[in-house]
Amino acid sequence: MANSRLRILLIGNGGREHTLAWKLAQSTRVECIHVVPGNGGTAGLEKCTNVASVSAEDFPALVKYAKDQNLNFCVPGPEAPLVAGMVDHFQQHAPDIQCFGPSEAAARMEGSKTFSKDFMKRNSIPTARYENFDDYESAKQHLDSIDYSVVIKADGLAAGKGVIIPTSKDEARTALKEIMLDKEFGSAGNSVVIEEFLEGDEISILSLSDGKTILSLPPAQDHKRIGDKDTGPNTGGMGTYAPTPLTSKDLLSEIEQTVLQPTIDGMSKDGFPFCGCLFTGLMLTKTGPRVLEYNVRFGDPESQSCLSLLQSDLADLMQACCTGSLASQSLSIAPLSACTVVVAAGGYPGSYAKGTVMEVNEPTQEGMYLFHAGTNLGSDSVLKTSGGRVIAATATGTTLREAVDRAYGGVRMISFEGMQYRKDIAYRALR
Repeated sequence: MANSRLRILLIGNGGREHTLAWKLAQSTRVECIHVVPGNGGTAGLEKCTNVASVSAEDFPALVKYAKDQNLNFCVPGPEAPLVAGMVDHFQQHAPDIQCFGPSEAAARMEGSKTFSKDFMKRNSIPTARYENFDDYESAKQHLDSIDYSVVIKADGLAAGKGVIIPTSKDEARTALKEIMLDKEFGSAGNSVVIEEFLEGDEISILSLSDGKTILSLPPAQDHKRIGDKDTGPNTGGMGTYAPTPLTSKDLLSEIEQTVLQPTIDGMSKDGFPFCGCLFTGLMLTKTGPRVLEYNVRFGDPESQSCLSLLQSDLADLMQACCTGSLASQSLSIAPLSACTVVVAAGGYPGSYAKGTVMEVNEPTQEGMYLFHAGTNLGSDSVLKTSGGRVIAATATGTTLREAVDRAYGGVRMISFEGMQYRKDIAYRALR
């Protein structure tokens, strides 16, 4: 299939999936992309068809749909289907449909924070001091016994919100109770990781891998909190820029040698080799880079910034990951900067309205893009909000300053009641 036409099944409805569809559609080898369920952005994209008739959670129905439509390549976008074993299901029931993504066993690196912390310890990958607990009383005793600031993480998937950074012992005790006893994140909080709070600058690296080789996109920096200057609650991400000037060539080389390659090698050695995109969240501390977390898919909104800089054919790269031939590929990255600003619904990350009518003017300038996330195009062809993070403006520029200014120019092309966004994306790099 190396040079054949690709007919793609893409799973998801967020900004990451719109970005993946946009990038994959640029490949001359990609014939069509069926997006389940897609959003208002993928609805109008060349080569793309939104599919509302099949549920993204119904693996047998997805396999049947892919076979009926003669699709031959599957790209699960979000973490939930990967953690639930979508790739294994396709390999078992439709072995001739290649799947870009990790097995259920490998997806535990994101699906369970206690699992991934133990993996790091076992494979000598630098990370924060930590302990895992599945019993509230033991966790509370441990909290009372330590003299350093902590981060408390719900073990399972919590839509990017299961990480609490308390500013006092009392806040830490409250967070522990909310996660483990009050079940604020449901069963994701049956176990917790209590780990040392690390100081420094946070970066994200997206690496394509076939289980042996890794090719990494430019390092990005995400802005997790809802408010300017990193205030307010954590979100799924309010904006990114790439590449970040916080990493020198030497530092990136150190991260590759001490973190990324040992992670991929360790997963193979432990019996769950990784195929897909590994997202590594790192803190750059005074004593060197430390891993905060792994995700087993493209980041959102990191993808919007990183993929707008990618000049290589994404379909070729993904297929090389599936066939174990990534070593024969190389990454071509535009010598530019990129910035992404997420526009969210009023009230997010708390409760927010859906179904708000939007006005969006598509940018006509080169290097300016709008990537939809929580939007949908109704039968009346009216674009409306349907999620918390609604849409993102991404732009490239010859300097980071230019990319940031152009991204905010893109934000001005979006209008809906209650819209909110951060005014300071990339402020750490521009300070």
